[in-house]
Amino acid sequence: MFDRLYRWTLGLARHRRAEWALGVISFTESSFFPIPADVLFVPMGLARPDRIWRYALIASVTSVLGGIFGWCIGHYAFDLLARPFLEATGKIATFDALRDGAGTWAILLMLVTSGLAHMPPMKVVTILAGVLSFDPVLFILSAIVARSARFYGLGWLLARFGERIATFVERRLAWVAGGVLLVLAAAWFVLKGA
Repeated sequence: MFDRLYRWTLGLARHRRAEWALGVISFTESSFFPIPADVLFVPMGLARPDRIWRYALIASVTSVLGGIFGWCIGHYAFDLLARPFLEATGKIATFDALRDGAGTWAILLMLVTSGLAHMPPMKVVTILAGVLSFDPVLFILSAIVARSARFYGLGWLLARFGERIATFVERRLAWVAGGVLLVLAAAWFVLKGA
């Protein structure tokens, strides 16, 4: 099953519309979509190593634009759009906890950590920044730095170790998939208990 899913993802990464899909996922991930762009970026980089830097640019730019959209949702339409979405996805408690302890430096730190490692989720931070009227220029600059560092860093890893990563995944796909499922299950239990 995992082998078929892996092959399907690599096939999708080679599709002629893959760059558009990457842009859409990167944009929506920063404002409301729960799936990170890495899910498509990594297979695309493995499938077409000659285009890694192009993919990094697409993912970075569209992610920053999505973050701006999330800021606008938080600033102009929190009660209409963001609150129902956060409640439906179970993120409202996280959002409220972050809002209560957020100052300028805390928001800036969260923008960098969420941009680099999705902790806390990028969509929550972009909406929070809009709700708190966080300086839009500082918001955009921090998003550019964090998201570019993430995607160009991933691009560098794929360019440098891509063949070895692909070989490792293909040989140990069941172990890799099992490890990912264990990490996701552990994260779910930790977050549910928090």
